Order: sequence, then C-alpha cells, then structure tokens
Amino acid sequence: MGIVSCGVAVSLDGFVAGPHQSLENPLGEGGESLHTWMFDHPEAHAVQREELLSHGAYVMGRNMFGPVRGAWDEPWRGWWGEDPPYHAPVFVLTHYPRDPVVMEGGTTFIFITDGVTAAVEQAKAAAGSGSVGVGGGASTINQCLAAGLIDELTLHVPPVLLSAGERLFAGVGDLELGIVRTRSTPHVTSTTYRVVR
Repeated sequence: MGIVSCGVAVSLDGFVAGPHQSLENPLGEGGESLHTWMFDHPEAHAVQREELLSHGAYVMGRNMFGPVRGAWDEPWRGWWGEDPPYHAPVFVLTHYPRDPVVMEGGTTFIFITDGVTAAVEQAKAAAGSGSVGVGGGASTINQCLAAGLIDELTLHVPPVLLSAGERLFAGVGDLELGIVRTRSTPHVTSTTYRVVR
C-alpha cells in the first residue's frame, strides 16, 4: 500500500485560498495567484505537476469539488469539465449523500458522508499499491493532519501574501515535520515534509 500525501499551494502567510470564495471566484480573492507558477510556467514545474496528479486515488473536501452547499439540488459535476485531471477515484467529503459521478478519463467522484478517516481508508483500498493524494481545501487537509492520516506534506510556496482566507494548520494540534526535500524556482519553493509520528 502506498503513502498518503498532500501537495498544496500556500501563501507566505499560511493561506491556501483567499477570502470570499464563490462560483465566480472559486479560490477566493487573490487565491488564483497561488497557482500561477504551475499554469504560467508548466515546463519549469513538470515534476511538481506530476507529483500532484500521479496518485491511485484522491480525497478532497466538498468545497474543492464545487460551490453547491446543502443538499445536492444541482447537477454539479466539478470545476474541471468532463475530463478532470485525476483519472482515478476521488472521494469527496460531504454531509449529504449523492450517487457517484463518473467522468471521462477514469475519474469517478464518490461522495463520503462518514468523515475523513473513512474517506482516506476507502481511497487507500481503491489505490491498492498506489499512493493517495489529499487535496483541498484547508479544512480537509487540517482534518487529515489532526487525525494523523497524512504521511508526507508538500507545501508549494510562491512569493504571495493573501492576508486572509482559508488557513492551513488551523486546529491540527502538535505536529512534527521532517524535511525530505526542497525544490526552488524563481516562481515557487516546494518543500516536502515527512509527518513524524
């Protein structure tokens, strides 16, 4: 069985999304600036992109899947169009049951109402010997860290300050991290940490 890892872009002041997230502004005010390194300079960051999209299964929060709140009263299928980049099962945390959504390219969104531990365990089973990637948002990552479910955490830190938004490491308790490796370009510094247990 592979490891559970999380790779996330975070501002210098600790936010993974800006304030006032909405359908028109899914990453909040200023949040898109956290990801320009990946999209504006793809050749320089091919290794980081490959690491983010090479897992056997994924876990994400409902906010990352889409803007719909409450019961599933809209036929929302995610932000990524009919062929999302995951190409693997994606376990979405939610309080409201929903049938799986099968997309092109091998991505299936499976909705989990039993909490983060159940989502990670199902993702591990689906991934087999592959790794599991934990996506956003901050709440999902923080829940996984607090529950001791993440083995490796990669922080992609561009030279961006957001001043407000969704904060990483809120409520995770005592956390000990050991540096595994660091990569740096003029656009972002990516540091992978091992979560020490």
